Order: sequence, then C-alpha cells, then structure tokens
Amino acid sequence: MDTHGEKTGIFAKKGMWLGIGVGIFILVAFILPTPQSLTDVLREYGYVEKMIEWEIAHNIEDASKKTMIVLGIVPMAVIFFAVEALPIGATGLLMPILAYFFGLLPFNMIGKTFAGDAPLFMLGVFALGGTVVEVGFHKRLAVWLLGWTKGFWVPMIVLCFSMSIVGSFMSAPAMCSFMVPVMMAVYYGSVKATSPDDRVIHDPALAKYLLFSLCFALNMGGPGTPSAGGRNVIMMGFFNDYGIPITYSGWMKYGWGLVPLGGAMLLLYMATFFSKKIKTRDLTPGLQYIKDETRKMGKMSYAEWVTALTLFCIVALWIFGGEATGLGGPALLALVVPVLFKSVKFENILGRISFNAWFMYCGALTLGALLKESGGALWLAKTFLNGLSQVGMDKGYGLWVGMSGFSGLVTNFMSDAATVALIGPIVVPMGIMTQVAGEPWAIGMAVALASSYAHFLIVGSPANALTFALGVYPDSNKRVLEAIDFVKYGFGFFILSMLLLWIVGFLVIYPIVGFPEGILEQATQVLQSTAAN
Repeated sequence: MDTHGEKTGIFAKKGMWLGIGVGIFILVAFILPTPQSLTDVLREYGYVEKMIEWEIAHNIEDASKKTMIVLGIVPMAVIFFAVEALPIGATGLLMPILAYFFGLLPFNMIGKTFAGDAPLFMLGVFALGGTVVEVGFHKRLAVWLLGWTKGFWVPMIVLCFSMSIVGSFMSAPAMCSFMVPVMMAVYYGSVKATSPDDRVIHDPALAKYLLFSLCFALNMGGPGTPSAGGRNVIMMGFFNDYGIPITYSGWMKYGWGLVPLGGAMLLLYMATFFSKKIKTRDLTPGLQYIKDETRKMGKMSYAEWVTALTLFCIVALWIFGGEATGLGGPALLALVVPVLFKSVKFENILGRISFNAWFMYCGALTLGALLKESGGALWLAKTFLNGLSQVGMDKGYGLWVGMSGFSGLVTNFMSDAATVALIGPIVVPMGIMTQVAGEPWAIGMAVALASSYAHFLIVGSPANALTFALGVYPDSNKRVLEAIDFVKYGFGFFILSMLLLWIVGFLVIYPIVGFPEGILEQATQVLQSTAAN
C-alpha cells in the first residue's frame, strides 16, 4: 500500500515481486507440461495451421509452446500491474517486447496491436484533463457544480450525483486530480469557521466523508460511457475484433442508467456510515471560500473559453459522431485545438499527460491480441466455462453474475483496464460458445461495467490512489486517509455496487434495451474463421 507516496511493507519489495513474476512466467512457459486440452483446442480450431502459415511455428509442438509462453505472460503481467514491480507503463511496453523476442505474432502485426483508435482516444482524454487543469477551468467547474449550494445535505447530494455523471464522460483520474484539492479547501473553510480564533479543530469524519464521496462517485460513473475509462474502450476493441462494434451512444444505453442510481446509492451509504460521526454540519463557509478564489480570477479568460468549447465539442462528437468519427479522432482535438488557438502551449499539455498509464493501456491491448490469436483465450474460455457449468452458471444470467463478480474482485487488485484486457479475450469467446442471444455483448459489457467498481483497495483505480495521495489537511499536510479506510468503507459499497449491476443492469436494463439481431451469428463466424485461417 501507499504511505506518503511510498510503498511500504511487503508491497515495497519490488525486487521480490519481479523475481516472483519472472519465476511464474518461466514455470508456466517453459517447465510445466502442455495440457492435452490445450493441444486439442489448437488442433481442433485451426490455430496450429494459422501459426504455421504465419511462419511462427513449424508443427503442433511449436504452436503449443508459443501459446504456453502467452499463458505464462498473463500471471506475470497480473503481478507486475498489481504491485507495480515495474512502472505500469514499462509493464505495458514489456508486452510487445516479449511478442517480438519470442516470435508470438508476425512482426508486422505486433505494432498494430499496440496502436489504434483506443490508444489515441486515451491519449486525447489525458490531454483534455490536463488542459482543463492547466487553464484553471476546474475551479469554475467546482463553483458551477457546488457554489450555489448551502448547508450540508444539498452540497452532498449535488456532489454525489454531479461527480458520478461528470465521471461518466471524463477521465476519473483527471477529475480527481483537481477536485480533491477543491474538496479539502471546502473542508478547511468549513471547520475553520466553527473553530476558535487561535486554532483549527479538525473533523476527520467530515474529511473522509468528502473524499470518499468524491472518489466513489467518480468510480460509479465508470459504466456510463466509453470515455469514462480505458476499460470500456478496450472491451469495445474486442467487440470490433469480432465484427460486432458498439457505438458511443450504444454503450450508454446499457451503462448510463446505472450512473445516477449509483450516485443515489452512494449518498445513502455514506450517510449511514458517517452521519453520526460528523461534527461540522455546515459546508457553506467552505463553499464561500472557493467562490472567493474564483472571483479573484475575474471573468473567464480566452484560454478557458477555448478549453470549455473544446470539451463540449469533443463530448458531442463522441455521442453523435458514432462510427463516422470514431473515438480517437475527436479526442485528439484536445491536443491540437489549444495549440492552434494558442490557449495552451503544446509542451504544457504533454507535461500533464500520464504516459505511464497510456503505455499501460497500449500494452494491455497487445496482451489481449496475444491471447486471442494464440488460442489461449479460447482454451481459457472453455476451461472456465466447464468449471461454471458444474455449478449451473455456464450461460445467461449465471454466467454474467459469475464473470462480472470475478472482474469486480480482480479490478480491486490491479488496473481496471488491465483487468478487462486480461479477462475480455476470455469471456468474449466464452459468451459466443453459449449461443445465448445477445452474446458476446452481454458478457463483455458485464465484465467491463463491473471493472469500474474498484472501491476497497488503493491500487484498485487511479482515482483511489489520487484521493489517498492528495487528500491532506491544508494546515498540517498530513494525510486524511489510511490504507485500511478503503477496506473499511469501500468493501461494503463494492458489494452494493455489484448488486446494483446484477439486479438493475442484468434484470432490468438488459431486457428493456435488448440486443441487436445478428451479433451472435456474426461473432460466431469470426470466431470460426479466426480459428480456421
């Protein structure tokens, strides 16, 4: 876990985790015998012939070894992403490097797996968030969202609903990076107003209430739209691979309804946990402090107007552009428009982009392609499906609950995007093999939507980590949260979030919205042709 920005305890032993990850990779890739069931899948579905045609294998033994290497990469990547044995960006770059050195794909294919619409989309989202902070537009957003409220419950109602909604359209880490300081300023102004003149009497329960409300609300916005996070875009990429693309607005039909309901559930949950502990019951002084700071900025500057118009233009293109514009094209406007209109320097935009996270997203896509093209994903899908069939959860609602629950748990231990990248290539063919109408959209979205609910571990999401790191008392610079606070307050909300998905998402939204005709048949054809080619 993180303490003052540093990993401590067993998670700080990066050398040990590097050794464990590499050791498991070597064990799976080169020591363990190849399961007969894996060899049968590679032979039956034509993966052997495909690898021979690509000249990356000469016979079934070579093909099996290549697939075992891919399967060895998976647990190593899980460990590296979860404990950051390497920077997550370096782990992402490791995926194509291993693909090159072990000849896991033809060389001209590896680069394509590391680039495309999804990586360009994420690059633009990072740039958009950085530009908003660079010009100070985030302060005005805070005033517009909360500045008109007074008292205690009205600001909290607005916070829970507005942040979940905003978090469904914008990067949660970007929102967190400028909203956490805003929340702490509201907190400090509020407790200072009720303290004696000579000293400030803190109210830790209020500070935690504000920070967790913000953090969890942003997490709850995750299912809403593709722009909420790389996990959704990665799953959309898998749908594209099987010839069944889903549009931005199409995704919203299934995911966005969960967002306001999640905000309401969060409000009730936090009130239950903190209501009796909070001493400061009026946030008006803190909100006034933020308004005073914004007032000093004067009228909106030229740079702020350009940023605001760029933001709304990009979101509009995402929603209404559909397949005609894609996701990457509109997002890249965030890199170009500020430069063309001279509102923000290009170097400043680049300085605010988390290339570490961006390389992680790119590497996650490469890993997904390796699993798909090697036959590893299909073998894992058949293995998991056989296991779930033993408990009657091998298709339909049972399968959605089982795999979304697994995705929700895993995403608390590692990056949500990495979670979807690892599970997505498995569950998509798993859904196809069930031959249930609506697959593989149903199972794919179930996994992606659940991956947003990373509430109970700091490493679960960038928003969690940023809330933990930036949430400090303004007068002492001491951290508000402890690592155990996420487990203490987040695990119960994780359970509620999963119940929301299972009950409302699967039993209400899925039947009402329905699924397009022909997606199962199209995906089945692609799966069969992939194995045969």
